Amino acid sequence: MPGFELFSDAERKEVHDVLDSGVLMRYGFDGMRNGHWKAKELERALEAQFDVNHAQLVSSGTAAVSVALAITGIGAGDEVIMPTFTFVASFEAIMMLGAVPVLVDIDDTLTVDPEAIRKAITPKTKAIMPVHMCGSMANLDAIKAICEEHNLILVEDACQAIGGTYNGKALGSIGDVGCFSFDFVKTMTCGEGGAIITNNKNYSTNADHYSDHGHDHVGNDRGAETHPFLGYNFRISELNAAVGLAQVRRLPEFLAIQKKHYTILREALVDIPEVVFRTVPEGGEESYAFLNFFMPDLAIARKVMAGFKENGIDVCFHYFDNNWHYIRKWEHLKDLKSLYPISKEVKDGMQYLDTKTFEQSDHYIARNISCLIKMSWTAAEVEARAATMREVILKAIQ
Repeated sequence: MPGFELFSDAERKEVHDVLDSGVLMRYGFDGMRNGHWKAKELERALEAQFDVNHAQLVSSGTAAVSVALAITGIGAGDEVIMPTFTFVASFEAIMMLGAVPVLVDIDDTLTVDPEAIRKAITPKTKAIMPVHMCGSMANLDAIKAICEEHNLILVEDACQAIGGTYNGKALGSIGDVGCFSFDFVKTMTCGEGGAIITNNKNYSTNADHYSDHGHDHVGNDRGAETHPFLGYNFRISELNAAVGLAQVRRLPEFLAIQKKHYTILREALVDIPEVVFRTVPEGGEESYAFLNFFMPDLAIARKVMAGFKENGIDVCFHYFDNNWHYIRKWEHLKDLKSLYPISKEVKDGMQYLDTKTFEQSDHYIARNISCLIKMSWTAAEVEARAATMREVILKAIQ
C-alpha cells in the first residue's frame, strides 16, 4: 500500500524546492518562498483529483477526523456512530471533542452495517462515521438515506481507501465531509499528514481557521489576523506537503499497480470454495490496497496465518488477534484508561461497553484475513506469492 515504496526524483524535487527557500511553514514568509506554496498546491491538486470544491491539509489522518467532527459542530455529549473495525484514531478523535463513540457491528463488507446503525440511533446521535477499511467502502446509499431521514451528519473516513470509488464518485467526496490519511504507510504519503475534503463552504472556512489556532488568514500580516473562534494547531509543514504534492500526481500510477497485484493474488484463490471474498457494495470499486477474504472459521483462519508466516508471506493480518484495529483488544477504551479525567458525558455515554457484545462483528473478523498489496513487488514475486498463498490455504482446509 505505501507510496514510499516508489519515491522518485519527483518527490526529491518538491522537497528541494522547500529546502532551497528555507520556509518550512505553510503560512507567511511570503518574500522568502520564491513562489513555492506546497500545501496550497497540494490542496488544489486534491480538489481536482477528487472533484470537490474544498480541501484542507492537516497534520495527520487523526487530525483530519478530529477537525472534520469539530467543523460540523460535534462536541460534548453528542453521539457519533462508528464501526467496531477501524483504527483506534476513530474513537480517539470523537472523545477528544467530548463526544461519545457509539460502536456498532460490521457486515460482510468489513464496514459498518446500516441495520446496526439504525438500531443505535438515539436523540443524542449527531453523526455517522463509516470507515472505509482496507481499501473498500460501506453501503453509502443506505447510510446516506439514514442520515437524511434522521438529519445526521455523514463523515466519511476514507483514510485506508484513497482512490476507491462509489457510483463513480471518489470515496471521501460523498458525505458532508471526507477524511484522508497521508502517513508513512498509506497509498500516497506525506510522511505524516492528512486532509479534509468537502463541498460545503462553511465547513471549509471552519477547517481553514480551526486547524491553525483560529486564524482567519485575512490579509498578508499573520500578526494582524483575527480569531473568529477557538482553534488548535493541526498544521501540516511545507516539507510534508511537498512529498504529498509529488505523490498525488502519481496516484493513478500507484492505483494501477495495486490493482494489477491484487488481481493476480485474487485469481490464484478464486476457485477455492472455502475462500469467500469480502462484499463490495454494488456500484463500488476498491482502491485495491488490500485483498480481503474469509475462511470457514476461526481455527482455519489462524492455521492459514501460521502457514503464511512459516512460508514467508508477510503483511497479512488477522485482525481478530490484532491490538490496533478491532474492539476485542481495546481494553484501554473499554476501561476508559486516561491520563486526565474523562468528562461525565463521556463516562455515562460509554457505559454501554460494560455489557455490549458484538457477535456479528466477531463472526466476520474472526474469519477474515487481510493482505496488504505492495507496489514494489516484481512480477515474479507476485506470482510466487500467489502460488504460495494458494498452497498454504489448500493445506489448511484439508
